[in-house]
Amino acid sequence: MTSLTVTISINIRENQITKAPAVALFQRLYGVYCLVLFLGLGMAALTVSLFLPNLRARRQAAGAFSRAFLQAAGIPLRVQGMEQLPRVPCVVVANHASYIDGLVAAAALPPDFAFVIKREMVRVPLASLLLRRLGSAFVDRFDRHKGAADARRVWKLAATGQSLVFFPEGTFDSTRQIGRFLGGAFATAERSQMQVVAVAIHGTRDVLPNGSLRIRRRPIRFEILGVLESQGARQRSRELIAQAVGEPLAP
Repeated sequence: MTSLTVTISINIRENQITKAPAVALFQRLYGVYCLVLFLGLGMAALTVSLFLPNLRARRQAAGAFSRAFLQAAGIPLRVQGMEQLPRVPCVVVANHASYIDGLVAAAALPPDFAFVIKREMVRVPLASLLLRRLGSAFVDRFDRHKGAADARRVWKLAATGQSLVFFPEGTFDSTRQIGRFLGGAFATAERSQMQVVAVAIHGTRDVLPNGSLRIRRRPIRFEILGVLESQGARQRSRELIAQAVGEPLAP
């Protein structure tokens, strides 16, 4: 090894050591910026929702705030396959990998959709108020009696002609896999004679990983995979989503 090679190698290592603290500082500052941005826009969305009497207008505003957050955070959002979305009420089912999935769906979908959300979100006061103002439905995943009552409310919501968004895995963790799909979305679609739209959300696990509050600047893609008839859609949609995101099916 020549002295020139040694000198270049040392200089490269010194530059890497010098840049590392600067990169770490930038990442921390970016994380704080995103958190402040999220809270600020979230409060603005809540305030606006309290003054808008029309549900569709409130959802339009929420979608605009969601897109504004992603744009201001420098997180690219690409929406694919929107031409496949039925013009009649339908049930959208998507994979769930991060707390930011709902925001991404609100940014991507038209304001005709009610979100079906786990009941634990009721304990988050301001968030639950905003979600209620957007016409969301809360369902219990653990108590059968409460779950049955919640399911009836969701069916009544579908009967009014509203489209619905479900994350049928019900929750998420750090394991890169597609969990088992709960049956509520598909029972609602079958009972209401609605088609099921399979959606793959790419990249949110990297943007906001499980167990972290630090947002990372990564691209996100919201991809409509296909429209399915309700019968047999539970397994078929799960397989389509797993194939699209490149993650295995959980046993």
